[in-house]
This record gives sequence, C-alpha cells and structure tokens, in this order.
Amino acid sequence: MRPQPVHLHYSTATQSEYGLRFGPADADRIILIVPPLFDEMNRTRRMVAEAMRGLAKRDVASLLPDLPGCNESTAALSSQSIESWRRAVSDVATQLGATHVVSIRGGGLLDDAAGLPMWRLAPVKGASLLKTLLRARIAADKEAGIVTTAEQLIIEGQHDGLDLAGHAIGPAMLMDLEKAHPVASDEITEATLTDVAGTALWLRSEPGESPEMSAALAGYIDRWSASCGR
Repeated sequence: MRPQPVHLHYSTATQSEYGLRFGPADADRIILIVPPLFDEMNRTRRMVAEAMRGLAKRDVASLLPDLPGCNESTAALSSQSIESWRRAVSDVATQLGATHVVSIRGGGLLDDAAGLPMWRLAPVKGASLLKTLLRARIAADKEAGIVTTAEQLIIEGQHDGLDLAGHAIGPAMLMDLEKAHPVASDEITEATLTDVAGTALWLRSEPGESPEMSAALAGYIDRWSASCGR
C-alpha cells in the first residue's frame, strides 16, 4: 500500500502551523526534514514527499513542516526572519518528537536549531539564495522597462522590504540572508548530488520530480540515521 501522509500541527510564536508526517506512529526514528527555501522549496516538494514515502516503507517516520509564512501558513512571510524560522525548526522538533534532522539547500541555515544529529544535502549560504532572488527581480524589472541593480534593491529593501520572485521579503529576512551561513561542525554529515544520484531540481524553472533521486535519498537517510545514533 502506498504510504499516506498524516496532517499534524505544531506551534511557534503563538501561531499554529501545519506539517506532514509519513511512517509508522511507533517508529524509533523520526526524521525532521528542513526543506529548501523560497522557490526552491516549491520545486522540490514532490521529490521530498516521495522520499518520505520511501522512508515510511523502511519503517522510518519523517516530518515536513510548513515554515511560518510558507505553503499553508497564515503567518505573513514579510514578518519572518531566519531567526523566526530557526525557532520554528526547534519548536517542531521538540513538539513532534524528531530524532534526526535532514536539510536540503537553504534548510541548512536552520537545521542546527533542533539540536539533533544532522545530515545536509547541497547546503548553500543565504547570500547565494538572495543573489538568485535579486537576479530574478532584476530580470522581471527589465522586461517591464525598469532598470534596477542589486545594490539599489538591497538599499530599498532594508527599509521597506522587497517583492522578490513573488516572495514578500521583509527587512529582517533580507538582512539575515545577507549574512546567514550553515553552521560548520565535524559532527554534521554533508552529501552532494553525486552521493544521491540526484539532479538539481531546485534550478528548474518549474516544480518537478525525480523518482530516482527520491529513492536514493530515502536509502541514504535510512542508512545514515540508523548508524549515527542520537
């Protein structure tokens, strides 16, 4: 039978947020997956969900939370910051009993907040994510006959926030992204696309899927979480 998700809630900053859980209720391992951020989250969500189903078939549970301001959240994205998202990761890990954390791309800016064993796939600095968002805004402005530069947009955003690729980025998030980077530690396991036979779905123009990557990711996470302990 194809594993089906269970819809859960967790609370952070007095706000109730949604999350998905796959896998047995009595699983010994519960993997909290911190997804990529912004457009990259949308492009990879199906791939991640299929990997979670793969874990469930191995009797490993997994959690995929909505960060405040994202997906089904009713919180305003413009009010969020990297720090508010880090608090959300800590809160969901505690409240839903996570035992391990897996992060993908920008999720690596948040994952250590849970204080659990960590595995990262292709982590990226916040400045790199911001550069991509700014590039998309500049291209859209050019099509509309408006000339802008990254420097101009950052100055504007520090006061009023910015609409970047359809995302309402507030001043706090903008400043956080400029300086945020994944925490380094010898205890963190990092993997590349080569390790999971993957493809960079986050670089595509539209959401996509990769059954091969989902299967490889599930297998890798299963082996890692079984061996690293708590």
